[in-house]
Amino acid sequence: MVPESTGFAELLNKARERYPAVFDNLGTAALWVLFAGLLIAALILYTNLFVVGVIFGSIIALGAIGLTLIYGIMKFAHFAHGDMMMLAAYLAFFALTGRIVGEKTEVDLGWSLDRLPGATTGLGPLSFGYGLLLAMLVALIATVALFVALDNLIYRRLRQRGSGIVIFAMVSLGIAIVARSVILILWGPEPRFYVPGIFPAHEFPFGIKLKADQIFIFATVAIAAILVYFLLFRTRIGKAMRATSDNPELARVSGIDTDQVIRWTWAIGGALVAVAGVLLAIQAQLKPELGFTILLPLFAAAILGGIGSPQGALIGAMIVGITQEVSLGVEISIAGRDILPQILPLAPGYKFAVAFVILILILLVRPQGLFGAKA
Repeated sequence: MVPESTGFAELLNKARERYPAVFDNLGTAALWVLFAGLLIAALILYTNLFVVGVIFGSIIALGAIGLTLIYGIMKFAHFAHGDMMMLAAYLAFFALTGRIVGEKTEVDLGWSLDRLPGATTGLGPLSFGYGLLLAMLVALIATVALFVALDNLIYRRLRQRGSGIVIFAMVSLGIAIVARSVILILWGPEPRFYVPGIFPAHEFPFGIKLKADQIFIFATVAIAAILVYFLLFRTRIGKAMRATSDNPELARVSGIDTDQVIRWTWAIGGALVAVAGVLLAIQAQLKPELGFTILLPLFAAAILGGIGSPQGALIGAMIVGITQEVSLGVEISIAGRDILPQILPLAPGYKFAVAFVILILILLVRPQGLFGAKA
């Protein structure tokens, strides 16, 4: 007989310890059923928001893939990821316009990509011209160089000293603060746009309305994801990265140059950060605080998919992006002064709280994520 003092929670913990595989499989199945049901309901009830969520989720996916790659190799949470996305976006803005716009002064270098012939003429239905694509390339190169330089100057020295993951995380947080401060000093707190103006959306079947820029964003992310997959699973450096992620010491004694693997990881992460930052600015706008705001969805997507799993980060980002956007169409009932129920839509500012709810849920039910292995 079970003693009366033994509560249900204690019995549940004992059963979990005795049958861990059963509880793990049940938790995973429950999560899959929950998310599949939510996504199907969202697709049926809020088709347009569902598609917009896919676009936003694809942007999160690029950042989350880079985040999970860095964690998989270096084993620490890179808190500077979101602010580095916005720094890359502002670097593209600088390359495109040649302007440093502080809070009180404005400096024009006198040369920029938008002064090239036809650089600002829209490419077909897109709102921007080839000048922004060149600016994205400039930001990509600069961000890759910055990531590799930060590793050589800071993170490598911490590795040599044998610093713990908490030190790495705190240092990355400090880098995030520096990056945001640089943005505020050079370009000020006011929102910026690559191409000012309002551009109409195109109508598609099933009531879907999308701008041409959003279709470009999804296509760009799809191409980048395919390239990352090819790099990780079809090249020698990808094989070395996966071996280093699984067992760094064994990879080192097997002849793999782990220092080179780390440099490649930072380079790939920097490239993904740059592209994701520019695409985020195209979808929304350039705001210094947006880097911190996007950090929670990035971590939620990486943890949901399974930290260290690039394909999991992609799936997790889609779930986070869709649920965040669909939450804007959810209506809640409140009691009005006349005691009659009033139906109000969820305020847009609350959509990022959805990522927090998903993060808490996955940490409680399956901390290793949907595609993660049991630690």
